[in-house]
Order: sequence, then structure tokens, then C-alpha cells
Amino acid sequence: MPARIYQPARTAMQSGTAKTRDWVLEFAPASAREVDPLMGWTSSDDTQAQVRLRFDTQEAAQDYARANGIDAEVTLPKPRKANIRPRGYGENFATDRKGAWTH
Repeated sequence: MPARIYQPARTAMQSGTAKTRDWVLEFAPASAREVDPLMGWTSSDDTQAQVRLRFDTQEAAQDYARANGIDAEVTLPKPRKANIRPRGYGENFATDRKGAWTH
């Protein structure tokens, strides 16, 4: 069963980098999900789709996949550029401003 190894991106509600340093091994779904006609719930008979393993390093995730015979594809993360202004928030209230401060 194919799997993918990736480093998760931060969510839209995060400003920091919490929970983005670990590497995740996640299995691809083997079958499509179905809607239960009685309750309307979405279900699947694929239990591997529920498994999500976390590792400290990419090498540890790859070693686990090799040891257990899992065909895994590694997706490398895109580098995040720094969002740091030279003087930061304090620049808004600096006394040596060149122009008038407006909203």
C-alpha cells in the first residue's frame, strides 16, 4: 500500500511553527468513501487511512517504511521566507520618523 512522507504545513490559524517540525507518514486511501443511506455519515472500510505516524526526522520515517515494506514517497517542504521587518512594531512609534504617521 503506498504512503507518503511529508512535513505538515502550518494551519491558517497558526502564526508560529508548532506541530510543523515533525515528519508524518500517512497512507493513501485504498478505497473510496461511501455515504451511509440511513444516517448520512461518510464511512470507509479502509482502516489504514486512519493511521498517521509522526517521526522526528525524515530519515527515521524512511527507515520505518523500509523496515516494514511500505512503498513511501517523500515530499520535501517548501522553504518559508522570513516575515521580519527591519525595525518591527516599534518603528510605528519612533521619534525619528521621516514622514507623518497616519493610519
